[in-house]
Amino acid sequence: MYGVDAVAVLLDGRRALSGSWDNTLKLWDLETGALLRTLKGHASWVTAVAVLADGRCALSGSLDKTLKLWDLETGALLRTLEGHAGGVAAVAVLPDGRCAVTGSGDTTLKLWDLATGTLLRTLKGHAGRVSAVAVLPDGKRALSGSDDTTLKLWDLETGALLRTLEGHTGGVSAVAVLADGHRALSGSAELKLWDLATGALLRTLEGDADAVAVLADGHRALSGSKDKTLKLWDLETGALLRTLEGHAGGVAAVAPLPDGRRTLSGSYDETLKLWDLEAGIVSRISVPTQARSPRWRCWRTANARCPAPGTRR
Repeated sequence: MYGVDAVAVLLDGRRALSGSWDNTLKLWDLETGALLRTLKGHASWVTAVAVLADGRCALSGSLDKTLKLWDLETGALLRTLEGHAGGVAAVAVLPDGRCAVTGSGDTTLKLWDLATGTLLRTLKGHAGRVSAVAVLPDGKRALSGSDDTTLKLWDLETGALLRTLEGHTGGVSAVAVLADGHRALSGSAELKLWDLATGALLRTLEGDADAVAVLADGHRALSGSKDKTLKLWDLETGALLRTLEGHAGGVAAVAPLPDGRRTLSGSYDETLKLWDLEAGIVSRISVPTQARSPRWRCWRTANARCPAPGTRR
């Protein structure tokens, strides 16, 4: 099986990039469903992807311990970054597109200069795999989540550990920072909303989460889970707004489109699904096969249903 472990939507909202257990990345046209390009070069699973602000380049991380910088227009491999002693589990690009932060099974975060491939800084403090990382809007701080059950807020300019957030009872699988830069959402056996300035826990949302993303409105968030569903949440009230069903395997990645109406998900069932959040249905599904190129097809099914707002499943 070749599960999809990572997805990222480009800023134009028309294309998306996925990373898979087959060691490749794939670039998709979300409007037509066409597979635009397959990027090959990693020697193991692609576990993380991030697109630079210019929409031309992307950074991938793999269990082969490397990061690779790609030109999405040509498919060329621009640079390989080496330095982690364990598989790369998370990548995040700074807003200026010049640097990136990565998290690894070696328990560290690393700050890289993407133009030169230079390792600028190594951040140490976690006692387990760094499984998630997000950069704050100011580009000066980053938030990491780890198998050690904690989140840590870092100063990227000095490397200082600013704060440790504790409260999860299991490993942290995902983190997302809200646009205001003051709050963050983390996923574990439950979701938690945090005040980054004080470290206070603002809210706990009951639901297992291996992937999290905040919608552009800043009021709603998505989570993906081993239970094969996506859930849409109201961050202001903590209410579960909708459960999206349709995947046949755990949901490993979610990436909302800029329009705030649709989201892309990647799953261990080897597929990507494009969802209409308002209707609660799948509009397209990509089915990778070994026999032929991946394809998209339209899909309407009662299994992709949305319970009444506030209904918990």
